[in-house]
Amino acid sequence: MSLPAESVQPVVPAIDAPLGAESSASPRVVSLDAFRGLTIAGMILVNNPGSWTDVYGPLTHAEWNGWTLADLIFPFFLFIMGVAITVSLAGSSARGAELRQVLPRIIRRTLLLVLCGLVLNALMDVGGFATLRIPGVLQRIALCYLTSSLLFLTTGPRSQVATLVGLLAGYWLLLEVVPVPGKVAGSLDPEHNLAAYLDRRLLGERHLYHETWDPEGLLSTLPSVATALFGVLAGHWLLGERDPVRTTLGLVAAGTWALAVGEITSFWLPINKNLWTSSYAVFTAGVALLLFALCYWLVDVKKMRRPVYPLVIFGVNSIAVYVLSMAVGELLDRVTLHGENLRMRICQVLFNSWATPEAASLLFAAAYVLVWLGVMELFYRKRIFIKI
Repeated sequence: MSLPAESVQPVVPAIDAPLGAESSASPRVVSLDAFRGLTIAGMILVNNPGSWTDVYGPLTHAEWNGWTLADLIFPFFLFIMGVAITVSLAGSSARGAELRQVLPRIIRRTLLLVLCGLVLNALMDVGGFATLRIPGVLQRIALCYLTSSLLFLTTGPRSQVATLVGLLAGYWLLLEVVPVPGKVAGSLDPEHNLAAYLDRRLLGERHLYHETWDPEGLLSTLPSVATALFGVLAGHWLLGERDPVRTTLGLVAAGTWALAVGEITSFWLPINKNLWTSSYAVFTAGVALLLFALCYWLVDVKKMRRPVYPLVIFGVNSIAVYVLSMAVGELLDRVTLHGENLRMRICQVLFNSWATPEAASLLFAAAYVLVWLGVMELFYRKRIFIKI
């Protein structure tokens, strides 16, 4: 398999490559598609085990503090989105006439993402609106996309750095000094931190993922915007007029610095995905920068296109495959056959008879990824790119 020649050109406007597909001035960064595709494949893998009771540790989220491989995936996507914003909107930011055209589409895409997220939540909740989860992965992506796009269009790199630092420092300060009623300031346990308290007050306990808190809540969206801004700044560096070696080394240096800062600050503010702590945002941005540097060097500099073809297939239709895979996964959990849901039945017949429970669960997840790869390859060959 090999990449079609036109794949290195802008494809179709979507959140996968925000607006950039509309301008021939914005070159397609294939490494970005590959990194995005790798991230989406990881999302599908960790969200669809054969059995939630038999999962290898690195593929489950940390219960509270700390991190696993699964905890890196969501910030990777926000980082990638930030890079894509810079790559795709670089021309629009300098032309006022285009801003009036771009803004309505940014708002439209934001609303579509929120709507898709709410529909997915509705599919997963049989209780109706009374218990409909309001936050979600797509809702957070929408808010980060809207905020980062507007910041990119209205400010320069220095202001974006200042905003990033302000968001991380301000969020840390809020968590540490603002007390939850009846509790001392600085509590970071699941129920008594400020983020959980605000979600209960503003959204209501019946509209959260967990009984008293939500991992994609309102206040913790602030540092997730900072994660996207790390990507925006990486995009500025990527588009700079410098040779590929210096570009790659700059990404590696920034990633190493962020990784170290995240680890050091975790001694005072633990790395925690559920709260999206400032240390978590910086640490995961560091990992993302290093992995993106590797992708950029191999794919765009060394032109290793054929090995990443499957990832590009996922990358150019990432939101579509995420939504579809989540919806079908929910159906597998709802439909029963011989007293078992379809997911468990398929896993039992195909894998449990000869593999250990954990291995069987992983094999099911891997097979599910491959099924969607086949579907998305058909989309790709038919030039079907679903716009969000």
